[in-house]
Amino acid sequence: MTGPEIPESHPRYESLLTRHRIEAGVDRGLTSRQGLIAQGRGEAFDYLLGEETIPSADDAERVAAAHLLRADHPVLSVNGNVAALAPGEIVALAQATGADVEVNLFNRTDERIGRIETHLREHGAETVKGSTADGRIPGLDHERAKVDADGIGAADVVLVPLEDGDRAEALAAMGKTELVVDLNPMSRSARSAAVPIVDNLIRAVPNMIEHAVELADADDGTLDAIVDSFDPEDALAAAEERIRDV
Repeated sequence: MTGPEIPESHPRYESLLTRHRIEAGVDRGLTSRQGLIAQGRGEAFDYLLGEETIPSADDAERVAAAHLLRADHPVLSVNGNVAALAPGEIVALAQATGADVEVNLFNRTDERIGRIETHLREHGAETVKGSTADGRIPGLDHERAKVDADGIGAADVVLVPLEDGDRAEALAAMGKTELVVDLNPMSRSARSAAVPIVDNLIRAVPNMIEHAVELADADDGTLDAIVDSFDPEDALAAAEERIRDV
């Protein structure tokens, strides 16, 4: 997928690689064309962050891993961009934390749901939720309100990367603990999250996997201490300060 035209020595290698993944996602019917716009917006914020995981984001990723490990029913929500950018990593994170994986789309069709489910299975997922859609998120009138009742509907902790602000707010109103990956620290999604992770998805998910593996044998007291020490406002402020200092 990298293509021979992008040598790894290119200073924009990771950014160009990510663009190619999104383009390939559109070609395969995983990602909507609107996803290209969302990717460009996120890339602009990543550039301002220095295209690196800042310390506050790594702290948030460790806290997110602790939340997933101590949850009774964790779920990783996947949209088209997530499926295109990090399918194998999402599957690996689910395996490391015991989380379910559920497809949730704004531009939802049965065909897209099926393509993404197949794509995730090709990357190692055994079970993918999202096609049943026998539950709803209150307060939403669009297709992202549709969830599996035994998936996101029943989850206590939900990882919602690249999330729509209104659904993030609605999930928070349901009392779910939200772990949000969003490169914009001023977005509604990030500000409604229990754990806002201001980082690029392609860095954030591998970091969470690493932390989950490190914490796999931690007792409940250790996980609770990690979670309780986190302040979402401090994490957002640190990210905004990095952006403003550019």
